[in-house]
Amino acid sequence: MNRRVYLDHNASTPVHPEVVAAMLPYFGECFGNPSSIHAFGREAREGLEIGREQIACFLRVGKEEVIFTSGGTESDNLAIKGVAGARGAGHIITSQIEHHAVLRTCQFLESQGFAVTYLPVGGDGVVDPDDVRWAIRPDTILITIMHANSEVGTIQPVEAVGAIARERGIPFHVDAVQTFGKIPIDLDAFGIDLLSFSSHKIYGPKGVAGLYIRKRTKMVAIQQGGEHERRRRAGTENVSGIVGFGKAVEIRSREMDAEAVRLTALRNRFWAGVSARVPEVRLNGHPTRRLPGTLNMCFRHVESESIVLGLDLKGVGVSAGSACTSGNVEPSYVLVAMGVPLDWAMGAVRATLGRDNSDADIDYVLEVLPPLVERLRSLSPAAVS
Repeated sequence: MNRRVYLDHNASTPVHPEVVAAMLPYFGECFGNPSSIHAFGREAREGLEIGREQIACFLRVGKEEVIFTSGGTESDNLAIKGVAGARGAGHIITSQIEHHAVLRTCQFLESQGFAVTYLPVGGDGVVDPDDVRWAIRPDTILITIMHANSEVGTIQPVEAVGAIARERGIPFHVDAVQTFGKIPIDLDAFGIDLLSFSSHKIYGPKGVAGLYIRKRTKMVAIQQGGEHERRRRAGTENVSGIVGFGKAVEIRSREMDAEAVRLTALRNRFWAGVSARVPEVRLNGHPTRRLPGTLNMCFRHVESESIVLGLDLKGVGVSAGSACTSGNVEPSYVLVAMGVPLDWAMGAVRATLGRDNSDADIDYVLEVLPPLVERLRSLSPAAVS
């Protein structure tokens, strides 16, 4: 029987056992609606507010600046549409490699009369802060740049972009879904006014996320309803999910730094092994300014899906890019924006490591991957020619 190796942690992570234990009471004895004033509701509200306090403490912000949503996608939508709605018209700056939750929200706002500039990136996937500065117009109302790309892991110069935004008095939103709980985030030093972050990327449950909104940031709600979340996001809160999210953040606060060091070493060992064993392979993204556990590689003259499916048969879980774009036979829009040639981009594979991965896992993948690529290339007309 094949060894099972999960290398898709940027897509989702297993829920930590301590998180499961913290959530269990809120499926049974503490089931009340947190908006109810009786004891059952107060018990639920207490769990919700503990989770909020844990996250606010981690970010070093006030509890009132943290609201809960259903996922990173909703957080991105609320941040961008909320700022746009408060202003009514104007210009937004973003990059070509943002998550679709940002790109498609900006495209929607274009259909509503807003103007959007989509900044290019270099071959390493990095946005040039000078491009941000030059793109600013008198009517610019928001700059939204991700902290790190989910596909290639490149970490953006958000501190430099934040300084520009602050200098010009423009709100700055950062999609930190892939970095929250993995690398340090200093909201004040980075000049961040809005921060999107999610639970299931850091060993918490799916279906819950957060949005940090700096005090005095002008926003409007994008869905109407009750008084929940300081009237920023209507709807009964996912109490068990928020409890689990808070616990996951508490665990990350004590494990994050050491885990980043370990995963960086494991990632580098993996890349060294692949590049030594497989010809015509390239690393995508910045060589060093990259998420600790992210390794995106292109295998020339091989289709990504063939490698993903071949490894799956060996018990190894990797992806061809973002989970949100799986099933798409087109090359990654991120790699295209980075200028990766088509014959390379079609063979992109993303491996993202997590807390349970070991040297033995990497050894196993290095054993099964090279012969798989060799076999697939032998079947490829492009490789033969």
